[in-house]
Amino acid sequence: MSDEILSNNLGDDYDPFAAFQAMGAGPSSSKFYGTFAELRATAPVLENAPAGGNDDLTDLTTGVWWGSGPSFTTLTFEAAQQVLGNQRMSSSGYYERVAVLFGHSMIEMDEPEHKEYRSLVARAFTPKAMEEWEGGLAVPLVNRHIDSFVEQGRADLVRELTFPFPIEVISGMLGLPPEDLERYHRWAVELIQITGSPEQGFAASQNLAEYFGRLTAERRETPRNDVISVLAHAEQDGLKLSDDKIIAFLQLLLPAGAETTTRSAGNLILGLLTHPDQLEAVRSDRSLLAQAIEEGLRWETSLTSVGRTAMVDTEVCGVTIPSGSAVTVSLGAANRDETRWKNPDEFDIFRDRKAHIAFGHGVHTCIGMHLARMETQVALNALLDRLPNLRLDPEATPPVILGSGLRAPTHLPVLFD
Repeated sequence: MSDEILSNNLGDDYDPFAAFQAMGAGPSSSKFYGTFAELRATAPVLENAPAGGNDDLTDLTTGVWWGSGPSFTTLTFEAAQQVLGNQRMSSSGYYERVAVLFGHSMIEMDEPEHKEYRSLVARAFTPKAMEEWEGGLAVPLVNRHIDSFVEQGRADLVRELTFPFPIEVISGMLGLPPEDLERYHRWAVELIQITGSPEQGFAASQNLAEYFGRLTAERRETPRNDVISVLAHAEQDGLKLSDDKIIAFLQLLLPAGAETTTRSAGNLILGLLTHPDQLEAVRSDRSLLAQAIEEGLRWETSLTSVGRTAMVDTEVCGVTIPSGSAVTVSLGAANRDETRWKNPDEFDIFRDRKAHIAFGHGVHTCIGMHLARMETQVALNALLDRLPNLRLDPEATPPVILGSGLRAPTHLPVLFD
């Protein structure tokens, strides 16, 4: 790998975790979900400002919807499903926002192009593939992190586990050289933070594109047992992935996959730590872990909104969405819809199980959902196996979940015996 590429934009004082913490501003859970609940009581879909709509929605969904025309936000579970399940609600609005960073990628494709592309990419992310990566990659990685603090009796589980672990899993799956971790982790964080520092974000995008381009060329020539090799040699009905599309997917996967899993794992751990009876129930009966993971995803959705554009006049839950309108689908609001869940603001792993929408819905359902679930299960099992009497540190600043577009605690100070 080119030393010029790897050294660009690096500084000895750069700390990706500090950058992650800097993104932790935003409304608390009561403000965030409370506002959505108040607005949901008025209508399942509301129009945003500045087109004569609601300023509260604008504050909570900034950065999701686009364009100068009418824009709307869904507030209920049913409205979210109707929009995401409607193929006349296009993802193409993402093009102007992400193509300049990632190239033409799956996130802004519509059918039939999206289906063709996804069918090739998905073979690297099946449940069977996750089983293989679990034992050979994820379990050793999480135990290595726990080894680093298990003798201390205390830790910050965000900084020392949930922040580094997901990107290490993804980079291991991709076959990225471990010695490059500091560099591509920085680039990934800078891409996520591009609105705060566009110059750094664009430089990070260029670095990752060149980096992945070289690796893709190498894997086409000499395949290995990694995801890049699978993508480089995937073929269905004569269709193959171009280098540009592989690079675009990898640029999207590395920062987005690591970021969302870091946050969702932290949210779940905090939910369990603040409900010790539920934590002990899972510790005693690991069959409860799957439903605990799903409750964590519902209770605090790490990526709170996605966007669509109405290609035709469309009715959503009785509300007319004019053609050309931008629609913010609030996944967070949908997962706290009191008409679907009783006491939705409560974290309760024992509640009646109903499908949430944290991974989206319809053709664009998150392709990495099996990976996210696998990583979270591995992390929780290891914590429960190796850290007896795990509890929040009563002398530390209590962790809270903050944010609007992305939500998570920025620290999880714990003690254990």
